[in-house]
Amino acid sequence: MNFLKSTKSAATIAFIGLVTLAGCNDFLDREPLGRYTEKDIPAGSFDSQVFGVYARMRAFGVSALPYIAVHNIRSDDAVKGSSVTDGVEAENVFDKFQYIKDQGLINSYWSDHYALINAANAVISDIDSVGATDDGTQINLAEAKFMRAYAYFNLVRTYGEVPKIDFKVTDAAQANIPKSSTTEIFTLIDSDLQAAAASLPATWDSQYRGRLTQGAAQALQAKTFLWRKNWTSALASAKQVINSGNYSLVSDYSSIFREAGENNAESILEIQAYYDISQTGLGIQYAQVQGVRGSGTFDLGWGWNTPTDSLANAFEKGDPRKDATLLYSGQVNAPFNENIPPATTSIPSPYWNKKVYTNPVDRAAKNSRFGQWMNLRVIRYADVLLWAAEAANELGGEQNTTDALGWLEMVRARARAGNTTVLPKITTTDQAKLREAIRHERRVELGMENERFFDLVRWGIADEVLRPLGYQPRNRYLPIPQGEIDKSQGVLVQNPEY
Repeated sequence: MNFLKSTKSAATIAFIGLVTLAGCNDFLDREPLGRYTEKDIPAGSFDSQVFGVYARMRAFGVSALPYIAVHNIRSDDAVKGSSVTDGVEAENVFDKFQYIKDQGLINSYWSDHYALINAANAVISDIDSVGATDDGTQINLAEAKFMRAYAYFNLVRTYGEVPKIDFKVTDAAQANIPKSSTTEIFTLIDSDLQAAAASLPATWDSQYRGRLTQGAAQALQAKTFLWRKNWTSALASAKQVINSGNYSLVSDYSSIFREAGENNAESILEIQAYYDISQTGLGIQYAQVQGVRGSGTFDLGWGWNTPTDSLANAFEKGDPRKDATLLYSGQVNAPFNENIPPATTSIPSPYWNKKVYTNPVDRAAKNSRFGQWMNLRVIRYADVLLWAAEAANELGGEQNTTDALGWLEMVRARARAGNTTVLPKITTTDQAKLREAIRHERRVELGMENERFFDLVRWGIADEVLRPLGYQPRNRYLPIPQGEIDKSQGVLVQNPEY
């Protein structure tokens, strides 16, 4: 959701917002929910307000380490990583499921998502108050509703019941309300995404590439239906995206994750990173917190979220996606021809996340090693194809099975890149076997893209897969930050079993 990165107009700078890059302990000092009020929202037109909401999407808790920890480190695809002495508390929380009620990353995830919601609410309220009906204003309204729905979907999956704040907050006391049921939260999400899909454009002119589209709303709607196992609605929403003709798979899988692959033909939702050496403080920390941890020229980041042997072993023999996903310690990295430092006793990671690895040429040009310019890919067209395949298979029937196999093959065909000796075509029509094939494909196609934990939960197999790591059924939800409960003076109640 970024305008052209070379643009330096006032409107662009307003859209981008300032995101201060800080050290590893920055997540321990985040503003709590109650302090985000009207004064935090940029003044000006609805455009400038909406651009301020987009900037909230780049907040630390929404798109950096808290997001990664909640969505990916909790899965069997990744571990905390970094050095053995860094973030031991977080290792226990996210690798071993020893949740605690006052933890910096959990607190930041909560507060930054509610900051996003409150910013969106302000735009929605201001537009409603003036009753503007012109197309531009309706697009702004749709953008704000999409981002509110996105934030609430993350929260309801992560915490379960949460307070439904769907109004403009002008005083912190207004936000001190009890939790709403998950049904009520999803009713709001559905309403927001339906409104967004009705008003957002199908495409944007190139200068606004990355702004929200109708396809993004339809895709997120499909994802929320899958979470609720509403297969019919999930398939219908996914097919809207597929049948639009606005998206396609790019031929080179590995190119998706390079800077040149940003906002490409299969990009549906990307949180944009703006970075320019003349605009210090702009950027996103998504790649930085995962960069290879070392010294000198290989001090590329904090080194968190490193792939596991379990993920490495999940790839079929010869699957090109394996080498596009895993950066191997102690080996030469193609295509950049860099010698990756070997694992050590203090930094024992055998792999790093190659999908956030930065080109050394870009590092030199941008005078930075930390990848603040790397976008966060949230929804790709391949994701939608696999959602459609999953929903069709669950619904069953000859035509649905045929369709599911076709969508699955599209993803596998792109991955094999013309090499017919790898990734054989899936032909089974047995529902259970096809289900396993689709689930396998999601894991390897979307490896290290923050989908695995919530996939395991919604499939009902998190206990089976993650129990050896310490997972219990209650761990599907995180505890609500204790500081939020304390501030509420009893209005906000802790999640069961915590």
